[in-house]
Amino acid sequence: MRFKSHIPNLLTLCNLLCGCAGIVFVLENRTIPAAYFVWLAALFDFADGFAARLLKVSSPIGKELDSLADVISFGVLPSVAFYKMGYPLPAPLPYTAFMIAAFSAIRLAVFNIDTSQSDSFKGLPTPANALFITSLPLLPSGITGWLSQAFPFVLICILSSVLLVSRIELFALKFKNFSWKENRIRFTFLALSVLLLAVLKISAIPLIILLYIVVSLIVHKSESGN
Repeated sequence: MRFKSHIPNLLTLCNLLCGCAGIVFVLENRTIPAAYFVWLAALFDFADGFAARLLKVSSPIGKELDSLADVISFGVLPSVAFYKMGYPLPAPLPYTAFMIAAFSAIRLAVFNIDTSQSDSFKGLPTPANALFITSLPLLPSGITGWLSQAFPFVLICILSSVLLVSRIELFALKFKNFSWKENRIRFTFLALSVLLLAVLKISAIPLIILLYIVVSLIVHKSESGN
């Protein structure tokens, strides 16, 4: 019984270790494998919460540990990866990448005390933001070369940071049931994501994150209009 209560925390630590390993890969100038570690960390991040609900062993310690792991995997790792992408730029421009770590920490702290984000998110979740940042090197070389210029680099840092702490409402991929009526947005988003992956392979990841934001904005606007 005691071991069962530690299973979610062990999965959370796997999340954290993925973040640490990803940072090592980035420091060794291997930025593409770092994206894979973010994907693994995101899977463990989902699995720890799922395991806690399934085993009914959630705890305040687990919640705090989850946020600490997320700061590493979805805050520090994407910041270091993006810093490396902007390294050819003159100082201090590459250091603006660490805005992502700072604003990720703020977002996670706010999320911990905000009880209104159970069925939807306010602001871009840190895993989605980390997936976007670390998947940028997977785009065609013509685009990645453009992103390493000063204006696009700083613009992405600013927009990413603002989206993390914004109050824009984004839908959560949580299925309480599988009815079309209550989940049509989720099913539509997943179908479009699969289509993008089929056509563009792994380079579709950044576009899927952008699609997630755009679909959420459209849904929020239509609901506000009603």
